[in-house]
Amino acid sequence: MNPATFDFPVIEETVEGGWVDRVYRGDPALEPALVAAAQRLVERGAVAISSSCGYFIRYHAAVAASVNVPVATSSLLLLPALLRQFPPPAKIAVLVADSTSFSEDMLGIDNPRERARVVIGGVEGGTLVRNELMRPPPPTELADIEVDVVNCVTRVRTAHPDIATILFECTVFPCVAPVIRRTTGLPVYDVTTLCRMAMASVT
Repeated sequence: MNPATFDFPVIEETVEGGWVDRVYRGDPALEPALVAAAQRLVERGAVAISSSCGYFIRYHAAVAASVNVPVATSSLLLLPALLRQFPPPAKIAVLVADSTSFSEDMLGIDNPRERARVVIGGVEGGTLVRNELMRPPPPTELADIEVDVVNCVTRVRTAHPDIATILFECTVFPCVAPVIRRTTGLPVYDVTTLCRMAMASVT
């Protein structure tokens, strides 16, 4: 939502009916609207497609099958590669907007040993999610987002001291990634990481 995020031009389309509560629960009725939005983007000249919510990964296969450009719906697509970047004992913290709406199929991991290395933490109950669930959602102050994310990171690291890196699912979280990198000393990956990879492959 911030045009200053990237050093390349961004065009946007709105998914009709794509309210946060419907996306969180993976409403199958949203799939045609996502596909239509992706196709409109390609018609307007998009050379790669991403999304404004990591939970869109539930619709990734349908969207990717509907267009002829790279599709990077969610930073969760990075998870299998990240598991291979660190030694087997190390864990990866996946920070999501709402862990109560999260489901195992979103991870794309079949190996039980690899799954055991993934720790899920959510900011449900915080200011950000409360705002996002409104129609329309009001903007959330950066300070409130930082509080939600810092508290979540603290919880998961206290429970799992062997966390070696952090992956942000929520597309709002990148705005506080520098703070988390600085305070934890850990690598932090997010949707902007994935978007830059996708654009680097086509430009």
